[in-house]
Amino acid sequence: MLYHVLVSFGKNKDYRFEFSEVDLAESSPEEARRWFDKEFAELKCEITSPTGKVLIIDKVLNVAHNGGEQRFIDGKSWATQFARYTALALGRDTICIDVEAFNIGY
Repeated sequence: MLYHVLVSFGKNKDYRFEFSEVDLAESSPEEARRWFDKEFAELKCEITSPTGKVLIIDKVLNVAHNGGEQRFIDGKSWATQFARYTALALGRDTICIDVEAFNIGY
């Protein structure tokens, strides 16, 4: 199975990532969640839920937003790691992250 992650920062600002099961086997969903916890704190993301509860999708969206498009433009390991951990944490084979609309689709 192939996993596809699309991160969009607006019109014509799409960053696509593709991973095989072998690519994802190097890490675990728990490791992905820990990475998002760390990035959420380091990027000084704010809790957007009125109840104060932070779901993994909230962390993914906030980390993408606060991490910024430049990290994806540069094409460095951070963007690839973000996409890989997104696939692991959300457990879906196709994930579309619309940073501008602050929305995740499957």
